[in-house]
Amino acid sequence: MLLSLNSMRKMLTIITNVLKGSASKNVARVVAARTYADFTAEAAFDVKKCDTHRLDDAPPTKSVLTREDALKYYRTMQVIRRMELKADQLYKQKIIRGFCHLYDGQEACAVGIEAGIKPTDHLITAYRAHGYTYTRGVSVREILAELTGRRGGCAKGKGGSMHMYANNFYGGNGIVGAQVPLGAGVALACKYLGTDQVCVSLYGDGAANQGQIFEAYNMASLWKLPCIFICENNKYAMGTSVERSSASTEYYKRGDVIPGLRVDGMDILCVKEATKYAADLCRAGKGPIVMELQTYRYHGHSMSDPGVSYRTRDEIQEVRSKSDPISLLKDRMLANNMASVEELKEIDVQVRKEIEEAAQFATTDPEPPLEELCNHIFYNDAPLEVRGTLPWAKLKSVS
Repeated sequence: MLLSLNSMRKMLTIITNVLKGSASKNVARVVAARTYADFTAEAAFDVKKCDTHRLDDAPPTKSVLTREDALKYYRTMQVIRRMELKADQLYKQKIIRGFCHLYDGQEACAVGIEAGIKPTDHLITAYRAHGYTYTRGVSVREILAELTGRRGGCAKGKGGSMHMYANNFYGGNGIVGAQVPLGAGVALACKYLGTDQVCVSLYGDGAANQGQIFEAYNMASLWKLPCIFICENNKYAMGTSVERSSASTEYYKRGDVIPGLRVDGMDILCVKEATKYAADLCRAGKGPIVMELQTYRYHGHSMSDPGVSYRTRDEIQEVRSKSDPISLLKDRMLANNMASVEELKEIDVQVRKEIEEAAQFATTDPEPPLEELCNHIFYNDAPLEVRGTLPWAKLKSVS
């Protein structure tokens, strides 16, 4: 299509401004106006077939993705990735203290699960929880402030890395495997109250051998609870490969009489379709179900673990180059004309800015005052008296 003389003049003006270093945003707007209408609005993609256990059918092997959802998924995964890298930096600067378990590499699990359930559904996970805290609606600012122990954190600086909560999100939990029976309890409440909700109860391959998990399986199966038990199998638990720690590494079959799915946890579309299938099964009164997401963490188990004593740097790099969840989605979008390189770069710039602003808040917001140390022990803030005394009554902040 030929451009009018006025249009050509406008474009020349913008190009001149770019050369002067003053109009990159205007160029982005012109490119958007000229090309966004030509993008593919919707496309269908082949996804890896899930392995099944005690199921007559399986999740679909094709997934329909809209451009709007693709951009949303890409941005959310980039936020989680950049947030975790910033947490790594703050920890090494000794601004974040204590335990800190990062989620980079596993972004397709959190974002794919959220895409397959409803915001009104329930979710509970272990201590590698920052990604889920974000997908459940908590801002990066509140998450990083919680990591640095500031009063602007989502738990007012008192919970730290392992204890973050939101609506219908029952937190990261520090006791290995303890969240699984809690999730079964939430699912029992859903059934008791007659809601159409399900509960996603997550744990890792290291926790998969815990006895309490099998107790939760048993009760959930007896009572047909709407619970999706999900094992995020990132292959190394705290630092031991699954082959050395588990007699059976087919975690999706661990529920025995409970049906199971083994899913490519590095492909967001595969996770989304499998989760939706599992949620539909639970809503139909056919729950529970066990899912195993085969994924990979780039960091060590925690920040105190370099992560290369039980696996090689070459292995980590190979996963990054061949199976990175963000790159896989990005390549699909570009190959099918669902976005432009410039558009995705602009998202990356916006995400980095958001993370930096959140980090600035997380390092300057005040810490909670000492006199609040024992608040919120009871839901109604009733004082806790021990033999007629309040042991913290004399605590005062001096800073």
